[in-house]
Amino acid sequence: MTPEPAVFRIAVRKFGPFESATAKLWASFCQETGCPLAVEMVPMDLHELHASLLTDEGLKNGAWDVAHINTDWLAEAHAAGALENLTPYLTANPPADFPQGWSPSLLGMQQFGDTVLGLPFHDGPECLIYRRDLFENPAEQAAFRQQHGRPLQVPETWEDFQTVARFFQRPADNLSGFVAAGFPDGHNTVFDFCLHLWTRAGQLVDSQGRVRIDGAAAIEGLAFYRQLLRDQTAGHPQTMHYESVAAGQAFARGEAALMVNWFGFAAVCDVDAACPVRGQVDIAPIPHGAGGQSASLNVYWLYAIGAGSRHKAVAYEFLRYATRPENDKLLTLEGGIGCRISTWHDADINALVPYYHKLEQLHQQAETLPRHTNWARIAAIIDEVVLQAINTDAPVAELLAAGQEKINSLDHV
Repeated sequence: MTPEPAVFRIAVRKFGPFESATAKLWASFCQETGCPLAVEMVPMDLHELHASLLTDEGLKNGAWDVAHINTDWLAEAHAAGALENLTPYLTANPPADFPQGWSPSLLGMQQFGDTVLGLPFHDGPECLIYRRDLFENPAEQAAFRQQHGRPLQVPETWEDFQTVARFFQRPADNLSGFVAAGFPDGHNTVFDFCLHLWTRAGQLVDSQGRVRIDGAAAIEGLAFYRQLLRDQTAGHPQTMHYESVAAGQAFARGEAALMVNWFGFAAVCDVDAACPVRGQVDIAPIPHGAGGQSASLNVYWLYAIGAGSRHKAVAYEFLRYATRPENDKLLTLEGGIGCRISTWHDADINALVPYYHKLEQLHQQAETLPRHTNWARIAAIIDEVVLQAINTDAPVAELLAAGQEKINSLDHV
């Protein structure tokens, strides 16, 4: 009897473009190389993915050969010895144009001394995404001027963001002023908290490298965020049930005028020929508070190899193949965001997504999250604080102080 073929397992971040691109890449990789392995690709949401890769040690025990892994989890993965060190592979047989084919901002988070834990897969810092057709509509401009005595403009401050969102809130037309990712998954609300902190001139980490969430900018930012998400005259009714992908899909369906989300959720609107708002979307810097300036967040996804993989040679060849210039472009055309500089400047991509060139500006404004081994635990504390703020009337300062005490009790150096 013929033995069952060995199975190559890929853990995929659940998102249509990631799933379709990975499937196409594996098929073409096998066609080119004659790879005899059967493949199993498992799409998972963030919580499930983190649990499978790290909590359940799937990367260490051989359950996964290749995984999509978020930069938030790298310090934890490194401390656990969960990922294969790619440095020997990169030295012996690097990908095309490595490392100069990528921006330095996409190569640092995965490097620990001489150890490299992954190759850039998907990028796109957070930004303000808006419906250009609504802002440029003469009737909308006239109506806004009549109501507010000033021109309708893409908001530069958080107060203007809320004012403009209220103007576009039209439940009868299935149009909300904004949609946000309020679902408690330890990521979206944490990212929003950080953005509201940074855009008010606050810092998440003090001079000793300790996470601080109880300062004046944090209090002001969380107080504003609480009332913004509660504002039924401005926000999408499903905001508290949406994570970032669902929020992006709602925007792509034409259900919101504004959204602070990842760049990729703007680009997919123009890549998808069937998108109702195709050709009507643009991006801008994230709004800021009084005394602050715009900031972005650079959290990116990597291809990584599980330390327990039994197919490491094939896994690395697949990573080299998947990160080729033409395949980085393929991911972009599927609706992801390629990480190569060549993709950012590709004429076809920029013709399809006219604001693609703005990625470079976003990277210049992008902050990164602290690289602590237990960042997932710290993020869970911040997530809990934000959810308490949203769901109760407890004073924000008290909630943040209690959260700070919990963070202080962790050994996160």
